[in-house]
Amino acid sequence: MQLRYNYRAYPDASQRRALARAFGCARVVWNDCLRDRREAHAAGLPYVTAAELSRRRITQAKRTGERAWLAEVSAVVLQQSLRDLDAAYRNFFDSLKGKRPGRKVGPPRYKSKKDARQSVRLNANAFSLPGDGRVYVAKVGHLKVKWSRRLPAAPTSLTVTKDSAGRYFLSFVVETEPDILPALGTEAGIDLGLSVFAVLSDGSRIASPRFLRRAEKKLKRLQRELSRKAKGSKNRAKARIRVARQHARAADRRRDWHHKASTRIIRENQAVYVEDLAVSGLARTRLAKSVHDAGWSAFVGMLEYKTAQHGRTFTRVGRAFPSSQLCSVCGVRDGPKPLHVREWMCGACGTVHERDHNAARNVLVEGRRIVAAGRAETPNACGAPVRRAPVPAQRRETGSPRKGHTTQAGNPGL
Repeated sequence: MQLRYNYRAYPDASQRRALARAFGCARVVWNDCLRDRREAHAAGLPYVTAAELSRRRITQAKRTGERAWLAEVSAVVLQQSLRDLDAAYRNFFDSLKGKRPGRKVGPPRYKSKKDARQSVRLNANAFSLPGDGRVYVAKVGHLKVKWSRRLPAAPTSLTVTKDSAGRYFLSFVVETEPDILPALGTEAGIDLGLSVFAVLSDGSRIASPRFLRRAEKKLKRLQRELSRKAKGSKNRAKARIRVARQHARAADRRRDWHHKASTRIIRENQAVYVEDLAVSGLARTRLAKSVHDAGWSAFVGMLEYKTAQHGRTFTRVGRAFPSSQLCSVCGVRDGPKPLHVREWMCGACGTVHERDHNAARNVLVEGRRIVAAGRAETPNACGAPVRRAPVPAQRRETGSPRKGHTTQAGNPGL
């Protein structure tokens, strides 16, 4: 399986200028090739192939006075920019034809030097690891890197990125074997929330750290200072960097916390079942800032790839499943309840439920049923009876992904 390892880089002044040239040249090749394809499409001409674009916008462009500076950077950077454009078009066409699962993908867009993120991609021919703790990048030099951990194998590609805070990162793609953890007999259903980040089916709770809320006081002061600076001035550019660094600090803390929490859950449970939340819809409500601060999508994504890496089972329970309306004891559907109702009593068996814990237990039972039935997602439960008999997951059964269904990560047989 492929894993990505990210490290902080500290280029000197000349290396920063070389990287800026590489970012700019890659952006120009992307925009020129995209413009040619859009113009050909508008004129009703055939689709311009990658070979023709490479000859016209890279090879021949270097010989002109207008684009002669393209020769100052590695040719791998320019060719990889064209390959990335082809991949963007391929994803767009597959999304239109229904071959690509998930949300619809839009067509490629033009890049700008004012974008918050600048990056170039290199293959193994344009970088190397000399062994002295630095990374050599073609026509840039030996970059100083802060190695937080060792690479498990030789990397196959490298992406050099500059974020909005002016920080540089090196991202290596490495082919590794799955690290299978010892099998366990415990499973967990997870209910995500805002007041409490997550409630597990065993009753344990994970408090929400709210990193953005804790950084708001300093962010308000920095944003006031930014608003007072004249547009286009150097002081405004410095103030913008300070605001971006504060946002990046909060994002880094949230990402680190997500990694630690997800790793702990994976190590303690053989199977993990999570409710599939409509994050994009919730992000358009009055709870938008809290939803973005929680980072549910990033957390669930970490759970999914870590289960595949460590031989665990991961299943998403469909958002149509009424986890908050069902009694986890008798299975009676008691109807919808507003968010301020945190405890309720079942009208059939009289059991008093804590809302989030009850939902986590329902997610656990439904996740087991999905794995046992070999399905990849929960069917639409609106108005349909829901079978509540707890069915244990069959450890020898592996679910095969089908078109239109969410794939199940991990191997239930392990």
